[in-house]
Amino acid sequence: MRRYIRALVLCMVFAVFSGLFVYSKLFYSDVSVASGAKRLVSPPQDPGAGGEEEDGAATGAEQRNPHRANRNVTRDGRDAVGSTESRLPPPMHLAVVTCGERLEETLTMIKSGVLFSIKPLHLHIFAEDQLHASFVEALESWPGFVRSTFTYTLHPISFPSENAKEWKKLFKPCASQRLFLPLILKDVDSVVYVDSDILFLRPVDELWGFLTRFDRSQLAAMAPEHEEPRIAWYNRFAMHPFYGRTGVNSGVMLMNMTRMRSAYFKNDMTPVGLLWEELLMPLLQKYKLNITWGDQDLLNIIFHHNPERLLEFPCKWNYRPDHCIYGSNCASAEEDGVCVMHGNRGVYHDQKQPAFRAVYQAIKKADFFELRARFVC
Repeated sequence: MRRYIRALVLCMVFAVFSGLFVYSKLFYSDVSVASGAKRLVSPPQDPGAGGEEEDGAATGAEQRNPHRANRNVTRDGRDAVGSTESRLPPPMHLAVVTCGERLEETLTMIKSGVLFSIKPLHLHIFAEDQLHASFVEALESWPGFVRSTFTYTLHPISFPSENAKEWKKLFKPCASQRLFLPLILKDVDSVVYVDSDILFLRPVDELWGFLTRFDRSQLAAMAPEHEEPRIAWYNRFAMHPFYGRTGVNSGVMLMNMTRMRSAYFKNDMTPVGLLWEELLMPLLQKYKLNITWGDQDLLNIIFHHNPERLLEFPCKWNYRPDHCIYGSNCASAEEDGVCVMHGNRGVYHDQKQPAFRAVYQAIKKADFFELRARFVC
């Protein structure tokens, strides 16, 4: 019990001081950028469609979907600042998938990501069509000094046309969309994917920095599902292969998608390696009666056969209720604090984990102008 209380207090104190650091960083920044965020609404793509796109070939993608109206909406402040944008470093790419009643939760995640970042961000928001207008309205209502730190693209939910229904109903609606990011975002090299119930408590840049730690074989990074095998799920209940001792959790996933698109993956279905786009459907057909957690289970199967392709990062970068329900069992968070909070099990919206709920409510209710006035002399 004492260890649990210690971890809970550590989590809340770290969140407060991390907030002070980021807010002061944000408002003392001397980088002058345009007041407007650039936004795009991407037309739907069939992830199963063949063919390669050249860099920056968004227009070509639209032309290959003539049955859909052109829904691109763009606003860019470059003309207001001249060459300022050219002086900015390349953006970090952050992707999220949201369906159903997850709008508010996703916006709170984005808010934490925008505040807890140093370099510019480009957001890839995959959402059901009826949510797009609400995202635009909410994000465009943020102050200009906040909007200037990020750009975003709204994408429709899209699966391979011949199996779309099967993919969409896997585990939770739209959850398996993350598997198809390398096939949809063909002009993006790397991306941080997060679930909608993620909160950043450290700069996104630090997570992005794991890309530089990849060796020549690695193309993705995730945290272990558990650190303590005695309470872990995969090694006790899984009816399929899984990565390592306790499996991995895909709520926070760093992807080098250039490598993912070109690599051949070992598997237990064919004697030869398969490309990512060739692997997914056969894998689902083989294991769909044996998987519980949908696309996360498929990722565990893939990296069970290809462990050299995966980099593990510490659990402090994907800290979940499981790490403190049965006592504290995330050593890196005890030592350094929580870097990314993952509020699965709906803990942001009930009273089962007060620390998780308190951090979520603090970020959700934070007022940009009040923070600016408080932290800028």
